[in-house]
Amino acid sequence: MDYDVIIIGAGPGGIFAANEFLGSGKKVAVFEAGNELSKRKCPIDGEKVKSCIKCKVCSIMSGFGGAGAFSDGKYNITNDFGGSLYEHIGKTTALQLMEYVDRINLENGGEGTKLYSTEGTQFHKICLQNKLHLLDAKVRHLGTDINYRVLENLYKKLKEQVDFFFNTPVTEVKKTENGYEIIADKVYTCKYCIISVGRIGSKWMQKTCKSLNIPTLSNRVDIGVRVELSAEIFEHLTNELYESKIVYKTEKFEDSVRTFCMNPHGIVVNENTNGIITVNGHSFEGQDKKTKNTNFALLVSKHFSEPFKNSNEYGESIARLSNMLGGGVLVQRFGDLIRGRRSTQKRIDENLVIPTLNATPGDLSLVLPKRILDGIIEMIYALDNVAKGTANDETLLYGVEVKFYNMEVETDENLETRHKGLYVAGDGSGVTHSLSHASASGVYAARRILQQLNG
Repeated sequence: MDYDVIIIGAGPGGIFAANEFLGSGKKVAVFEAGNELSKRKCPIDGEKVKSCIKCKVCSIMSGFGGAGAFSDGKYNITNDFGGSLYEHIGKTTALQLMEYVDRINLENGGEGTKLYSTEGTQFHKICLQNKLHLLDAKVRHLGTDINYRVLENLYKKLKEQVDFFFNTPVTEVKKTENGYEIIADKVYTCKYCIISVGRIGSKWMQKTCKSLNIPTLSNRVDIGVRVELSAEIFEHLTNELYESKIVYKTEKFEDSVRTFCMNPHGIVVNENTNGIITVNGHSFEGQDKKTKNTNFALLVSKHFSEPFKNSNEYGESIARLSNMLGGGVLVQRFGDLIRGRRSTQKRIDENLVIPTLNATPGDLSLVLPKRILDGIIEMIYALDNVAKGTANDETLLYGVEVKFYNMEVETDENLETRHKGLYVAGDGSGVTHSLSHASASGVYAARRILQQLNG
């Protein structure tokens, strides 16, 4: 065998899996379709290049660190959201591994960052009084800048003992009598394999499961908008909790709408997922990079079973419609949306909240289905009761934001597929949906392999 273990994907799951093999004497390789961290550069500079040019490999979504490399580095330590890892490995083990991941981050440059918690907060009661539910969590906020530093330090350690193959997409995984063949620029062999391709690898994962006859289950897709408003409006929440995961059940359709990925004093950014331009948000720990705005997503979950089963395809079609109308991401003032008119560049230029992303002024009601848009509007008015000013005319809505979740891959309680020695970890498994859960799953899979290699 060329390697004892090959890891496909250098996102959180792959990185923390590789980290477990340090000092073990095992021969390990990591294959990644994108660049190493130092070469991950988005061409958008705000001057010569103002919007996404659809690079062949998106440096925001792919490369060492995965899609989370340029996120704001929020590690949510909880079983309440972020995936269903605990259903496989148990709630106690899942939390212990998330705490372990937190310690690794602190040891590699994250020391001094703040750990927030919802425990004992008054906002539980305030939310309940306004038909909202605040989910429990501890949140370690690294910030995009500190998160990058942690990844740099991890890579320096890993590359001394692990072979990295960047810009080397894996085209196929084949089962052999003694292990696996990994087909990339050439054929590599290994006894054990961990697939951790992230959300960007959803279509690849689906194809791979089909070729290996691994069953999958349809997962949900989250569709909505990114809200941007003056940071002062949410400051009483973000100062205490940093990120508040708030869920609301709409009166009209009883759909669940939730806040997601809150970025105090942050920026709104583009994302390229398989050629489709969507929106996301980042924030930084350094004071010099903070803005006057806070942004967060409002998402409605949709799950399809019969006769249409591909939830991601539904989300992609809505995102494509936004791209068709706006050439990318659309932005609309909440006041314009409520009045049934599109936002114009003049209205955006005169708006009190200055946008942090160069997006096309437009009308989100021409893109988002009525049921989803109604739910988002209801949620904004509900949030206005706990954060007065959320429903101001000047609040900006960027669309669309879509969170694609991989088809859930069938595994046993150890994250091992029906093929012995083939494990799945990270968001590519469909089991995890967050940095902390993805990282923890990589640790768990690696430890299981080490037990067998050393057994």
